[in-house]
Amino acid sequence: MHRVQERGALAALTDRRTATIAGVAVAVIALDQVTKTWAERALADGPIHVVWTLWLNLTYNSGAAFSSAQGLTPFITAVAVIVLIALVGVSRSITTRLGIVSMGLVIGGAAGNLVDRFFRGNHGAVIDFIDLRWWPVWNVADAAVVVGAVLLVLSSRRATA
Repeated sequence: MHRVQERGALAALTDRRTATIAGVAVAVIALDQVTKTWAERALADGPIHVVWTLWLNLTYNSGAAFSSAQGLTPFITAVAVIVLIALVGVSRSITTRLGIVSMGLVIGGAAGNLVDRFFRGNHGAVIDFIDLRWWPVWNVADAAVVVGAVLLVLSSRRATA
């Protein structure tokens, strides 16, 4: 009887974890794609200065992070798919609330950029539009990956402390 209760509690935790990760990831993907669609329309005539060094400037990145590895889109896309699959696998072992939300951010960000590569007519390029002028141009998906990764590190440190 006790084992049945343990399996029921584990299944509930797994369902809640999966639902939270998926919910966060879907929200990131949706926000990322809406902002990219907006950027393509609103910035077609040129960049917009927002404040200080912040500009909204439409660019297309066919490479990897920080616009490195330009022209290697098929290779980068394949690696991104493998990494996304690995992230989904790793997410099954995360148990802290912060870690679960963090993994949803990372998975959502990675998937958001893959949506660009697979489904937008940009020859596999990712749409970037947030331009600080002193940092490479980025997007909502990139921000989600970075914030999620930092929070994952923090959550793992808290879990081991």
